[in-house]
Amino acid sequence: MVSTSSPTARACAKYVRMSPHKVRRVLDQLRGRTYRDALIMLRFMPYRACEPITKVLRSAAANATHNLGLDPATLVISQAYADQGPCLKRFRPRAQGRAYQIRKPTCHITIAVAPQNTADES
Repeated sequence: MVSTSSPTARACAKYVRMSPHKVRRVLDQLRGRTYRDALIMLRFMPYRACEPITKVLRSAAANATHNLGLDPATLVISQAYADQGPCLKRFRPRAQGRAYQIRKPTCHITIAVAPQNTADES
C-alpha cells in the first residue's frame, strides 16, 4: 500500500437509509471541488442525498481543522464515495396469502479532504 505524505482528514456516515446509487449521483459532482464550492452546490441541489452528504463534508472539514490544523478555505475534496450497507428486509402482504419482499437499502458515505496544493499533485 502506498503511503501519502499529504495530510488528509476524512469523515464517514454509516448506515444512511438511502440507496448508494442515489448518493453517488451527488458525490460524483463534488469530487475535486473546493470545500466552499461543494457546500454551495449541495445547498441548491434538489436531491434528498444532499443533507447527509453535507453533514459528512462539514465533519471532514472540522476534522481537518481540529486534528490537523488546516484552514477550511484551502480544502479540496480528494475522495468521496458511497459503499453499500446492509439492506433492511421488510415484507408486503399480497393476494392469496403471499408476501413480497421489500428491500430498504442503506449506504456508508465517506469523504476525505486535503489541502488544495497537495490534492492537485495526486
